Amino acid sequence: MASHLLHNIPVLILLMSIPLMIITTAQNPPSPGYYPGSRISTIAFDQGYRNLWGAQHQRVEQGSVTLWLDRSSGSGYKSLRSYQSGYFGADIKLQPGYTAGVITSFYLSNNEAHPGDHDEIDIEFLGTTPYKPYTLQTNVYIRGSGDRNIIGREMKFHLWFDPTQDFHNYAILWTPSEIIFLVDDVPIRRYPRKSDATFPLRPMWVYGSIWDASSWATEDGKYKADYNYQPFIGRYRNFKIGGCAAEGSASCRPPSASPSGSGGLSQQQQSGMEWVQRNYLVYDYCRDWKRDHTQTPEC
Repeated sequence: MASHLLHNIPVLILLMSIPLMIITTAQNPPSPGYYPGSRISTIAFDQGYRNLWGAQHQRVEQGSVTLWLDRSSGSGYKSLRSYQSGYFGADIKLQPGYTAGVITSFYLSNNEAHPGDHDEIDIEFLGTTPYKPYTLQTNVYIRGSGDRNIIGREMKFHLWFDPTQDFHNYAILWTPSEIIFLVDDVPIRRYPRKSDATFPLRPMWVYGSIWDASSWATEDGKYKADYNYQPFIGRYRNFKIGGCAAEGSASCRPPSASPSGSGGLSQQQQSGMEWVQRNYLVYDYCRDWKRDHTQTPEC
């Protein structure tokens, strides 16, 4: 028995090292060459946001906010103003270990103003099980697709770093012509306005939250939130809002994602986005043959 175990030690060592190898050999994306977030001033949490729910599960300190979920409640916050367009970002650090069923999010929505018929632009981190990476889900909803049914436009990514080890910046740039999702100012997805029917045009607020979505979040609900691992914690800091407020001047123009100032992405940014999608895109709703694409004509 002992000789059998000794014989297999090299194999055991190799297997134990695989997760570490995956993390340490991950490449970084090519430089985008332009960093739109660097042009937006940082604000403290209280300057732009307030608690929305779960006040006992939210702590504000030194301009940052910590949210946590346990068996009794999660928590969420909301911007003080609504916006017609803009750049919205935050540095976020996620919890390691078993987080299945838990969603940590940063998003735009007008659900409170238009329940059942709302617009939404999402960055959601789908909790996971040990040794499996987090999934970053981006999503766009438009007017519940007009028929009060919610039609998602999900693109899901893994990341080229471990989002539990440090803070990283995640941002949404929403202009009248496009939506761009960025990670550390690298574009990962561009959603252009191809028609009014497939693009959110009504004012939205900015939200962050942590909550239990066990029914679908992790491998389509296969793994549920396990409160033996509570509390589940999401940390947010370095908030940036460069937006046109809904009640503001009609002449306001949102920031540009690219150095040209005219929208779209530079060739260098486009190359960075293509690299991310080639290496880390794990789901694209437009390529899902099970979907009814008459409901998503932009595909």
